[in-house]
Amino acid sequence: MTVSQTDPQGCKPEPEKPTIVQRQVVAKSRFFQIESLDLKFTNGAERQYERMVSRMHGAVMTVPIDNQELLLVREYCAGTHSYTLGFPKGLIDPGESPEQAANRELKEEAGFGAKQLTKLKVLELAPAYFANAMTIFVAQDLYPEQLAGDEPEPLELIRWPLAQANELLQQDDFTEARSVAALLLALNWLPQSGSL
Repeated sequence: MTVSQTDPQGCKPEPEKPTIVQRQVVAKSRFFQIESLDLKFTNGAERQYERMVSRMHGAVMTVPIDNQELLLVREYCAGTHSYTLGFPKGLIDPGESPEQAANRELKEEAGFGAKQLTKLKVLELAPAYFANAMTIFVAQDLYPEQLAGDEPEPLELIRWPLAQANELLQQDDFTEARSVAALLLALNWLPQSGSL
């Protein structure tokens, strides 16, 4: 058995990555490509993996807070063929910073801009097979501003009392994992920020 050293917080150093022996694109769409990877691990084991690689520049999500209320949107999700409740989100356009994209998406989807954006964390959506990341922000000091977006229908804006955020977690249509993670990150950050 091998024993690894850990840092003071209990985290092990990152192990040596496997070698990519061969990479082949097996499928493409407008947004993604699927690659087949032949890997050789440091212990000599060889495996073939498939991964989905985004052809975009990443994504953003904002947790907007206005007058002690969370702002959510209800929108159609083709993957589940259902309407879900979640936070404004979208892709980062070429040449945009994550902050610029977050504010633009907030204006397009919720009809508000933010004077203050605080980056909480970059989440990897499914790193075992998907190479893409989403930057989560809290948006505060909001002002009304609507930009035209790319949604096929108007999104419904839902105001949810911040004091009832735990009840939001019980909502049947609040199931999108990134929104759930964003809410929990925001609830953890808020008391430390002095924003409550």
